[in-house]
Amino acid sequence: MAEHKPLLIELGTEELPPKALDELAAAFLRGICDGLSKRGIDAALDQAKAYCTPRRLAVHVPAVVQAQPEQTIERRGPAVSAALDAEGQPSKALLGFAQSCGTGVEQLEKLETDKGAWFVARAVKPGQPVAALLPEIIDEALKGLPIPRPMRWADHDYSFVRPAHWLVILHGAEIVDGGVLGLTSGRKSRGHRFMHPQPVHVADADSWLDAMRASNVLADPQERRERIRAQVEQVAEQTGGLPRLDAALLDELANLTEWPAAIACTFEREFLGVPPEALVTTMVANQKFVPVFDVAGKLTEHFIGIANIDSKDPAEIRKGYERVIRPRFADAKFFWDEDLKTPLASYQEQLKSVTYQQALGSLWDKSVRVAELARVIANRVGVDAGAATRAASLSKCDLLTRMVGEFPELQGVMGRYYARHHGESGEVAEALDSYYQPRYAGDAIAAGKLGQVLAVAERLDTLAGIFAVGMKPSGNKDPFALRRAALGLARTLIEGSLELDLRGSFVEALELLPEGALSAGLKPGKDGKPPVLHAGERRTILLDELYDFVLDRLRGYYAEQGFENAQFEAVLAVQPRSLADFDRRLRAVAEFGRRPEAASLAAANKRVANILRKQAEEAGAPVIGRVVDSTYFEADAERELADALSAAQQETAGALAAGDYTAVLARLSQLQAPVDTFFDSVLVNADDPAVRANRLALLGQLKAQFGAIADIALL
Repeated sequence: MAEHKPLLIELGTEELPPKALDELAAAFLRGICDGLSKRGIDAALDQAKAYCTPRRLAVHVPAVVQAQPEQTIERRGPAVSAALDAEGQPSKALLGFAQSCGTGVEQLEKLETDKGAWFVARAVKPGQPVAALLPEIIDEALKGLPIPRPMRWADHDYSFVRPAHWLVILHGAEIVDGGVLGLTSGRKSRGHRFMHPQPVHVADADSWLDAMRASNVLADPQERRERIRAQVEQVAEQTGGLPRLDAALLDELANLTEWPAAIACTFEREFLGVPPEALVTTMVANQKFVPVFDVAGKLTEHFIGIANIDSKDPAEIRKGYERVIRPRFADAKFFWDEDLKTPLASYQEQLKSVTYQQALGSLWDKSVRVAELARVIANRVGVDAGAATRAASLSKCDLLTRMVGEFPELQGVMGRYYARHHGESGEVAEALDSYYQPRYAGDAIAAGKLGQVLAVAERLDTLAGIFAVGMKPSGNKDPFALRRAALGLARTLIEGSLELDLRGSFVEALELLPEGALSAGLKPGKDGKPPVLHAGERRTILLDELYDFVLDRLRGYYAEQGFENAQFEAVLAVQPRSLADFDRRLRAVAEFGRRPEAASLAAANKRVANILRKQAEEAGAPVIGRVVDSTYFEADAERELADALSAAQQETAGALAAGDYTAVLARLSQLQAPVDTFFDSVLVNADDPAVRANRLALLGQLKAQFGAIADIALL
């Protein structure tokens, strides 16, 4: 058996971007593994691991063979029919092919396939040493990294995400000769920039991780995360508080440090008079500090900084952290105090001078459209229309405040604070913040009905307007975050149980757009001029695009919950008016699909659909809706099915009207026996036209009863 040895590849660099570090490390690992795999190099790739710090990317593979296996090379030449003349002698094409392969015609073999026979040349190429292939593999992996803006340094003609300074490639204890990015491989790594600045000798691939740890570098990002989490909890416990260290901040801190150390800090209590969201934002987003809360969830004057060094004098680091945060908090307090002097509603007039989108007007224009939509929606779902209009008219005002100008991520949050301070109702104030929800994947929708109404109105206008001006998402480009807006709209309608006609709501949103916006998105034709479309025609086209766009977002939403695409399509086929109704139907269909009768009834519905479609095409008129006449029954199975359908219709009428589709389908599942008996004993295409028409009408009733909920045939 070929000998296997561990492989270590480490590339040392200047400080790498922390938010991209995990992705870079994972991509580097994939690139190395793919390079080994495609060259047929036997290696324990399932145990390969990526390591990274701010100053290095590394890959460790615990077992890699020393050389490639022999490579069998096969080249296909001309077809046998064209390679030999009438006397069986080789043609010029065959002679030329043999010569290009460096062999004689007699050494060529024949390859028989179902499409014919070809001459082929086969040769065995000795496998190369892995050491000879690694530089090329590493180079390919580095070129495949997701680097949008690579850097150049010195006078080199190559580039990378950051300047590279050292390279370690060890196969077992042996140095693999080679180089990338102008670096020559060796066994000298580097430790912590300040705590261990001297070179680090790496004896072999398996000792690298310990060598790094001995030089004050925790190369395993997960180990750094655990160290940060443990130290933060320990330091926070000493203050009597609870740290708020979310996954995103933890990842960033781990990617900013090689030897993290938590430092307890405090700020002046007077700053606690500023809304805590502003203080937390500047702590987390700007300074990467961990805020500390009390057991009641109230922000305290304590915070925790993560140093990249075990200092002999942590008090000096503490002073530095406290000194750097003080002016940021002073600014926030100033913005807060100044903003409180101006009522939120007074910013409405200034919205007229802020452009939302050239063809769609100003933020004032958008607020007016959203207010009208909110009024209409509120009336339909039983919410105070006056409160909805007021909330909509104030919804953009906080964008002009000093605090939001400094911290854009606080829009909505500050609107809530300012609205409360200036006497707006608690419901309106809360809606100014909650209508932004869901802000991100996994976020909840607005909790209050007023916030939900405003959220729906805002997203309807955004989607309709941006689609109208021709800026809908394309590929991975979505500058207005319309995919998120569409999913937020759908989730709010569904999870908020808002019974709104989605198409009808988009019609109203499109009607409120300025006429110029409807023509702004038309692309020029071959003559260089945009097509001439009536506003109504343009709205009809946009309506279909918008409806389909939202429904496409729902596919992923329901797929994540485990629903099957066939179930989704079955409900989509009946075009429910509201998404809340769509949701109830889908869940009922999924429940029906788990019943033992489901497969048989789905197959029967598909058979019925095919029969009725064929008959409708021949007759030129639909079959569903025709009256069934019992006098034309010739078999008991017809009468039994008719009676069963009549009974089911009567017994499910109340549940159907109430939207209890699960109960309806549970009752309809009892039709399996009479349906199966009907198809087993009744010929639908009877010779007598009246009997045939009556049987088709009966099947039409069957399809209509199931079709009142979903197209079961698609299951």
